[in-house]
Amino acid sequence: MILLTGGVKSGKSAKALELALKYKKRAFIATGVAFDEEMTERIEKHKKQREGLFDTFEEPVQIDKVISKIKDQYDVIVVDCITTWLGNLFHYFAEDEKKIEQTIESFLTSLTGKEILITNEVGWGVIPVEKLTRKYVDTIGKLNAKLASMADEVYLTVCGIGVKIK
Repeated sequence: MILLTGGVKSGKSAKALELALKYKKRAFIATGVAFDEEMTERIEKHKKQREGLFDTFEEPVQIDKVISKIKDQYDVIVVDCITTWLGNLFHYFAEDEKKIEQTIESFLTSLTGKEILITNEVGWGVIPVEKLTRKYVDTIGKLNAKLASMADEVYLTVCGIGVKIK
């Protein structure tokens, strides 16, 4: 398993695609939801970059179920991105912290080792004022640490350059 982390627009997705193209049978799990025009444009741009290269599965919440369903059919599964997925969990299960924890645990146990996971480092700035945002930042930080401990390789992307840190 490979984990790619870094800031927004730092080159994580491009590095993930580069790494995944070494495999013959490639799947891509997209977690983004087109909730406004700008996000719709981002999603369309990403789709065009992958066109013909990956089988794409769009799933904002239950990526564990997608992984479990397709794991035997593909050599590599790219998940883009964990940060967005966690935001989706906070949105859909805002009042149910236990459901968020259960969904994360189910995801972690679904991992096969053939994934390339993309996430963001969101805690490098100011501590958020709002309680829910602090909870999100804390949760993604802990999840990233857990994923890094499980991963065979970890890359930090900065200025379009992927630096291998594990």
